[in-house]
Amino acid sequence: MNQSNSDTNRDSKAGQTPSAKARRATAKATAPASKAADKATETAGDASSAAVDAAERTAGTATAVVNSTAERVQAGRQAVIDASGQAAALAKTTWTLIAHRKALVAGVGAGLSALGATSYLAGRRAGRRTHGPITRLTGGRI
Repeated sequence: MNQSNSDTNRDSKAGQTPSAKARRATAKATAPASKAADKATETAGDASSAAVDAAERTAGTATAVVNSTAERVQAGRQAVIDASGQAAALAKTTWTLIAHRKALVAGVGAGLSALGATSYLAGRRAGRRTHGPITRLTGGRI
């Protein structure tokens, strides 16, 4: 038959078996070590948590650096593409000028000739004396 739990005033040490006494003595002897192990486990858990937090922060920072670097690389690529496009346009313009150099030289020559003729005529007109209406009518004889 099982003992009842209603008799709480009875001395429980007297009726225990030697194995129970040994377990109790072992528990008392190992209690400080057990508490120390529990505390070490808790400290290790705290350290582990701190390490995980630090790793997450480091990963976040590394991700930000990688993203920033990727943006800079993309901006650099775009600048190179723009510069190469401008260089290609300049090269095409230069090639067009070289290909049509005869027409270009003829146009520049005609423009310089027209400018020279215009300035000569303007100078001749400015150098003439003014004549009255009768002198102009008679061709300068009177």
